[in-house]
Amino acid sequence: MQGGSGWLSLPLFIAPHFLLTLGIMLNTLTDPKEAVENGVDNAPHSIKLIKKNYIYGNTKHKVDVYVKVHRNSPFLVCMDVSLSQNEVIDPTYIWIGPDGQTLNGKSYVNLTATGKLMVLGFREHMSGSYTCTLSYRVFRNDMQAEQERFKTYKFMVYAYREPDYTYRMSVHFTTKACSLAANEQFFEELKKILNNLISYLMCHITEPSYKCYSVKRPKHGLVDELFVVFQVNPLAAGWDIICRQTPPSCEDVTNSHIQKARWLIEEFFRRQESILKHEFQNIPPIHYVDHSFQVTRLDSLACDPGSYSPDNEVVCQKCTSIRIKHYGAKSC
Repeated sequence: MQGGSGWLSLPLFIAPHFLLTLGIMLNTLTDPKEAVENGVDNAPHSIKLIKKNYIYGNTKHKVDVYVKVHRNSPFLVCMDVSLSQNEVIDPTYIWIGPDGQTLNGKSYVNLTATGKLMVLGFREHMSGSYTCTLSYRVFRNDMQAEQERFKTYKFMVYAYREPDYTYRMSVHFTTKACSLAANEQFFEELKKILNNLISYLMCHITEPSYKCYSVKRPKHGLVDELFVVFQVNPLAAGWDIICRQTPPSCEDVTNSHIQKARWLIEEFFRRQESILKHEFQNIPPIHYVDHSFQVTRLDSLACDPGSYSPDNEVVCQKCTSIRIKHYGAKSC
């Protein structure tokens, strides 16, 4: 959205005030005996990005390679670094893809005469094992005898989907009591405010949860606090339209959106501190804890066989009802 500075100032001005006022209103409600507690998601897979354009094989172990979706892979070299420094006589190369078929003649690969493989326009379903067998001749010094040798190199190539990353955020709120009915309602309203704040960017809040704990801080007594955790994902409804219309720029757009969403949410909580200090004589029973806002970046990766990632999330879940034999599954 262009020229959004005027529009942007409106929700940032209104939302913090509304949230603090909501804290006052909700605390006038009744107090039940049960507190609401939600679990926190498992840690996502981590990834390592490849910066060089040539990846050499290794006969002792497989080599992991990660490729951005819709991009070309780096060149996978059917040779180890040591052998590449020597003369190789009559080399031949046979590349086998994840489906067990030879890659010779495939339109989606670039195979060079020297055994290098590049996979073009990489997608999730292309993830898997890429194996190359190198054969070459070795002669004795007298050239009277020759021997044919073979080496096999395995590359495990994984796609990771747009966007490059999402954010996990956490924040604390002081509350009158962990058993307060208003805690759940406050949490639901907080989710609505944050989703409305970033919806124009086609971003949304995912995996929101909270727990309530008694906290002893230095020079203070015990205080009940809500520990809120959520993720910010740039793949809300409508994001795929951009990707279908302009596939090459899809990644840049989603990355730009998630960065803007992060800034908006950071600014939202930063203003909470200012409003509490300067505009409220009586601090609401449910209110933001200064400097409690934290952000962690999560990188996205296609899941291994036997697991899946629903709705373009970054956490892979194991599938128990059926055996998934391919990489990058989105459903079980």
